[in-house]
Amino acid sequence: MSKDRYFDAGDIDLDEEVVLDSRGERITEARAEEVAEDAVRRARGGRPSLTGGGKRSPQIAFRVPESLAERAAEEARREGKTVSQLGRDALEDYLDRIGA
Repeated sequence: MSKDRYFDAGDIDLDEEVVLDSRGERITEARAEEVAEDAVRRARGGRPSLTGGGKRSPQIAFRVPESLAERAAEEARREGKTVSQLGRDALEDYLDRIGA
């Protein structure tokens, strides 16, 4: 084996194979997708502002159980959206429903 720390494992199903990050936490397909989206966004200098006028859009972050993250990632894929888009839509629908 090479002395390199990393190697190309080819295509793997992260929900089937157990792959751990440097902190020992499991990398799932959903988490890999979020990391990849974040890397692409940073490489591009960020997404266009959702607020408009060149202002930085506020960010809301929260933790969810792994099973919910996986369900959200699957639904986002099915709808052709990102998990962030799915979350924004869900939050807006909820707030509209309760009249907030």
